[in-house]
Amino acid sequence: MPDFTLTEEQKEIRELAHKFAVAEILPVARKLDETHEFPHEVFRKALEVGLLNVNIPAEYGGAGMGMLEEALINEELGWACSGVGAGMEVNNLSNWPILLAGSPELKKKYLPKVVEGWKGAYALTEPEAGSDVAGIQTTARLDGDHYVISGSKQFITNGSVADFYCVFAYTNRAARYGGMSCFVVERGWKGVKVGKKEDKLGQRASDTVAMEFDEVRVPRENLLGQEGDGFRIAMQVFDRSRPAISALAVGVARRAMEESVKYANERKAFGKPIGDLQAVAFMIAEMSINIDAARLLVWRAATMAERGEKCAREAAIAKAFAADMCMKVTTDAVQVFGGYGYSREYPVEKLMRDAKIFQIYEGTSQVQRVIIARELLKPH
Repeated sequence: MPDFTLTEEQKEIRELAHKFAVAEILPVARKLDETHEFPHEVFRKALEVGLLNVNIPAEYGGAGMGMLEEALINEELGWACSGVGAGMEVNNLSNWPILLAGSPELKKKYLPKVVEGWKGAYALTEPEAGSDVAGIQTTARLDGDHYVISGSKQFITNGSVADFYCVFAYTNRAARYGGMSCFVVERGWKGVKVGKKEDKLGQRASDTVAMEFDEVRVPRENLLGQEGDGFRIAMQVFDRSRPAISALAVGVARRAMEESVKYANERKAFGKPIGDLQAVAFMIAEMSINIDAARLLVWRAATMAERGEKCAREAAIAKAFAADMCMKVTTDAVQVFGGYGYSREYPVEKLMRDAKIFQIYEGTSQVQRVIIARELLKPH
């Protein structure tokens, strides 16, 4: 029988993350949402206490944590503010292509810099290519000892603050999936241009921008893996990033449930707390059921990814369930609060706004179902 008990070290990591969320993120979350600022100071403090770039191995100066530990941290970050949490998680996400496919030289060059404070961004999505990864238009042509990258990217988290980008581009468009490659591109190189910052519905503390790569010359050694490995790298990264992002959704939903419980015990209607009304009590009970189910799905997918097991279906299940669950729980939390839930004076309206993007980024909830069905129906 599986053992769902966390080790003492994992409990300590979770407690550290929760204390950090309470002390450093929660006090500034509302302001960051209103001003749309990037939380530079929060990032600096997270780096100091070891909650940033947790997936970098000890040999490069990192914490060398596993996927389950990353999920535990992300749940606490999402509990406080998923906008801040998303920005921090994208640093982990940007490390994965280098960890999975980087040469020893590239790892030695970039991973220690990330440990020291470099921020990363993952440049895959384009104006005409979101969930359809193969639809990207960015190209990379070999010119002597350099690749020349040209193209536009869209909705790039950390884009305007990143020191490096993992950029996906076609080196052979005719080969479709087999012709995509991935490169490490530094912010300061000529032709790297940051576009407009998106004015978003939710997760407004995360930096989301358009990018332009205008004839950017990238050293040949900054190719990750071989030419044509890009799609494979992207899919391997998704198997790791989807459980991590889903853990943020679990944190948002848990916060919404906790706020609902508190309010239901305090608010009175018809002479008693509204939590005594079965209609409200059952809504909160459903929140608990679905949050627990999502967390266990996240833990399963994270553990499988950590072991190197094939887990595209399990990662997609965790992502689809956690995203849809989070949207439902936060919407129900607003309902529990009634008219006050619709007011910015109370926290649940922000949680509901923050929740929606989980059904969209890292592959929409519909695309997750496509993946799940494909994995089930393909010949074995």
